[in-house]
Amino acid sequence: MSYYVAHRLFAAHDRALAAQLAHHLARKLGEDHVFLPFCDTDEENLVADVKGRRLFELDRDRLRRIRALIAIVHGPSPDDGVCMEIGYAAARGVPVILLTTDFQDYSTAPDGPRTDFPDPLLDALATRTVRLPRLSATTEPSGTSRFADFARRNQAQARQAIDACVDATLQLPAPAADTPAPSPSSNTVYTEPSPYVPPHHPLSVLTRNPHVTTISQTRFEAPDPLTAARRDWTAALASARILVDASGPETPPGAALLIGAACAIGRPAAAYLSRSSYTHAAGREPNCRNLMIQYGVDAILRSTEEVTTWIGR
Repeated sequence: MSYYVAHRLFAAHDRALAAQLAHHLARKLGEDHVFLPFCDTDEENLVADVKGRRLFELDRDRLRRIRALIAIVHGPSPDDGVCMEIGYAAARGVPVILLTTDFQDYSTAPDGPRTDFPDPLLDALATRTVRLPRLSATTEPSGTSRFADFARRNQAQARQAIDACVDATLQLPAPAADTPAPSPSSNTVYTEPSPYVPPHHPLSVLTRNPHVTTISQTRFEAPDPLTAARRDWTAALASARILVDASGPETPPGAALLIGAACAIGRPAAAYLSRSSYTHAAGREPNCRNLMIQYGVDAILRSTEEVTTWIGR
């Protein structure tokens, strides 16, 4: 069993931070016990008929046999592929350690309760959160420029965060057996609206279907968002189907977490996405969302009619 390091793939500094974390973990655990996406799937050199799908399969297959997942999560728009991986691990009962150097807290109202992450479901699913939000203490000036000194403080902060994350990983209890998936309630659909846009009518059509019981997300309106997030998670995993609104600059964190959970426990899931832009990378097919999202769902739905058809199957 390995330790899976989940991270945003699309910029060198994100990959470098993840590589440093994986390297320090490997020094304690052995290289064969640490898995680093992009690096260990050899993404730039991988050749496959459908490259994005093949990358998804390689990462999913590794997620099925991990000891723990360590995820780097930063900013108000957490990476949707990372969130999918977190949801997958959490649904299987695998420990999840979240690493962040974000100095912001989040709330749904100016004076509302604060969480470490923009979606309280991330806080609720974390076995442990390692958070170092402040720059390291001032060191001796480098003698070059204030910018070089500032870079050194950021680099020291990242090193401290990595060391704390490695320590937290080594303190995890012995692995337990996989958590069995709850038996789904027949004809129940859990719906996850997008926080980025007004509620879309394709989700509301479910409330007019007398043959379907709809359970919807509650945590963003609740006075206790963490407790509500845990209820949302339990309700989603106990539903027969999961329908998320994937609208936004990228798939919303909660939607991505639930897609990962559905993929892990074999629950049908669909993403409503009325329109999207496409990403293109060398050797890959066009992706309308992060490939972990695109291939983690059973269907991407574009209209009310498609939502109704999918529910009525």
